[in-house]
Amino acid sequence: MRPYAERPARALGQVLADLLVIGWVVLVVVVARTAKGLVDGLQGPAQTLADAGDSIRGAFAAAADTAGRVPFVGEDLARALGTGTGAGQTLGDAGREQVEAVATASTGIAVGIVVLAAVPVVLLWLVLRVRWMLAARSALAVRDVDTDLLALRALTRLPVRRLLAVSPDPAAAWRREDPAVVRDLAALELAALGLHPAGRAPLR
Repeated sequence: MRPYAERPARALGQVLADLLVIGWVVLVVVVARTAKGLVDGLQGPAQTLADAGDSIRGAFAAAADTAGRVPFVGEDLARALGTGTGAGQTLGDAGREQVEAVATASTGIAVGIVVLAAVPVVLLWLVLRVRWMLAARSALAVRDVDTDLLALRALTRLPVRRLLAVSPDPAAAWRREDPAVVRDLAALELAALGLHPAGRAPLR
């Protein structure tokens, strides 16, 4: 299957379109990564909160362990300090949850940017490229053996003004099997696809 047209101008346009799509995808990915980095920066305060909670929990746990060895009142002191341990644990867990939430949000934002900005462009480009390649393959398959079919495709696909440039009544001429008109119509169809007319294909 031919990826590019035979005519230099059309082939150049196709190459430029491909490069533009690639450049756009690269730009979107860069923007998505930058956005993710900016949102990930919000993890700093949340991580600080988690670290503070862990420090509080550790300090109260150590104090409770020490207080537990005090005669007579050690158990009561350890229980009272255990409240602080639980508070530190809660604070640390809250900080970690915020860190995870920010990470999830940043990933979602990056994916959203790529999906919304790059995927539609790539899909449109892919549809147009595949459609052209299929049409070009069909045209090349019959270029030197069935110009009548190419002329018919020109009559059904091309603008009327281009058809009238070939003949004042191209449909009637095609029905009469006028060889000159059929040849010119087939050449128009091939030219619309960026292909050379029959008998003038470039050497491979």
